[in-house]
Amino acid sequence: MLAGSPVIDGHNDLAWELRSRVRYDLSDLDLALDQTASGLHTDLARMRAGGMGAQFWSVFVSDRLTGDAAVAATLEQIDFVHQLVARFPDRLALARTADEVEAAYASGRIASLLGVEGGHSMANSMGTLRALHALGARYLTLTHVHNTPWADSATDEVGVGGLSPFGHEVVRECNRLGVMVDLAHVAPSTMHAALDTSTAPAFFSHSSARALCDSPRNVPDDVLARVRETNGVVMVTFVPGFLNEECRVWMGTLMEAEEALTEAYPEDSKAWHAARVVWARANPRPACDVNDVADHIEHVRDVAGVDAVGLGSDFDGIIETPDGLTGVETYPNLLVELARRGWSDADLGKLTWHNTLRVLRATETAAEKAQAERGPSLAVFKP
Repeated sequence: MLAGSPVIDGHNDLAWELRSRVRYDLSDLDLALDQTASGLHTDLARMRAGGMGAQFWSVFVSDRLTGDAAVAATLEQIDFVHQLVARFPDRLALARTADEVEAAYASGRIASLLGVEGGHSMANSMGTLRALHALGARYLTLTHVHNTPWADSATDEVGVGGLSPFGHEVVRECNRLGVMVDLAHVAPSTMHAALDTSTAPAFFSHSSARALCDSPRNVPDDVLARVRETNGVVMVTFVPGFLNEECRVWMGTLMEAEEALTEAYPEDSKAWHAARVVWARANPRPACDVNDVADHIEHVRDVAGVDAVGLGSDFDGIIETPDGLTGVETYPNLLVELARRGWSDADLGKLTWHNTLRVLRATETAAEKAQAERGPSLAVFKP
């Protein structure tokens, strides 16, 4: 099945992981080789083994960075992904459109797309948003852990009550550019506000179902109904803390530990990374496996439809993975479990490839219409 419908993964944090490990120096870590022993979830050999056809590389930076510092760090992340593709031109190809994704796969390469994880990376500037798009960004997650001044996060206190007027304008400008409005990480009020404004399909790069795990990072059923209405996609994530209640509690403790570590070390430092590994070894996660992920996929299918499911692992952005989903080579384990539950090859192909590619193409179509109606937004953020 994967030969005709390979995996598109909506979210992978390898760029940030390599920032903290080797400061982007690929001569220190050969991604052409299996990196299981190094603790990475991702390398080119295992991507091929896992049947991958496309990867949205997250160009995440911590939302403790703001303004120029956030923009500079985001540009460094984007630069790294460009360097990664240039280093392996026979295996990777930069892609900006659905047609380019298909062309990359047809050429035997894995399409590499960019996703900006957090509105802080645009520093309240429409011009910066347009520059990120010009460099290849094809989704913008409106918030990360904390609110932006114009959008509420799922994991922060209520700020503007969803989206401010400037936040609505950000959604409209994303629509005009062809940047998918990523609703992972945002509060339900923000999800609804964005869907009220957006003319493109709903998009979640790495979230799961709140009905099965009461993490605020997950998607409530009333929002899943709107995903169906807009022909959108929820790329179900493998983050244990979003999959079952025991792991949700464990992840809360992990996040508290990470906050304490950040007081002692920079988040992108080797020392921070090493200390988190030590914490995880001393505090093993509760039981979680491939069945938990399959349950969330089936819930999204049952509420939003089989055309609304995708995969957004968050590999190399999580300290622990579910059993059976330990790296990019293990997607077939999930597909085997879903096939055992009665999924057809056609529906598995929607999950892995066709649904996300359809949403990307529909976002491009919405952009063409918007560009015929209006020019670049001149909105200026006013505190």
